Amino acid sequence: MQLSVTILIIAVTVLVSWLAFNDKPLIGRLILWPPAIERHKQYDRLLTYGFVHADWMHLLFNMITLWSFGRSVERVFSVWITPVGYLLFYLSAIVVSILPTYLAHRRDANYSSLGASGGVSAVLFAFILFDPWSKLIIFPIPVPIPAILFAVLYVGYSIWMDRRGRDNVNHSAHLWGAAYGVLFTLLLEPAIFSHFKATLLN
Repeated sequence: MQLSVTILIIAVTVLVSWLAFNDKPLIGRLILWPPAIERHKQYDRLLTYGFVHADWMHLLFNMITLWSFGRSVERVFSVWITPVGYLLFYLSAIVVSILPTYLAHRRDANYSSLGASGGVSAVLFAFILFDPWSKLIIFPIPVPIPAILFAVLYVGYSIWMDRRGRDNVNHSAHLWGAAYGVLFTLLLEPAIFSHFKATLLN
């Protein structure tokens, strides 16, 4: 029986996040804090921030979403680029999704960011390309909605909230993660666009 890469990612993320909840030096070393990258060349923070979370609710929301859609994306990507390729897709999504945030705040000592949302968004939007009319149940929406409708609402809401900048959520990482998931999938298999369009119209 083949080990699920998605389950492995979830297990590692839960373990690291749980350890960091009660270990301030650990979370301080793993979190994205731009000056540490700028001054001390700790480039690993561009990846490690995706394995720590603010609290259990933040962690559970991301991991439940990843578990719900990651297994389907993993099956397809494993055929195209092997399970290792799928793992690299997820890890690279974490890095790519945070780069605009890092560049915007690279000298801001008061800014920090954490959480797997960028990578999870990439996986979710790759899934939406496969099956845009599948029904999603996403907290706090209590009823199933079509994946394509969720995608439109998600992007619109993220753009709006990113411009307002009044909460502690990194909406930019959500947007760039989603864009990366779509672009990576289309570059990997351009025929997916025709599949997506045909499924959407039918």
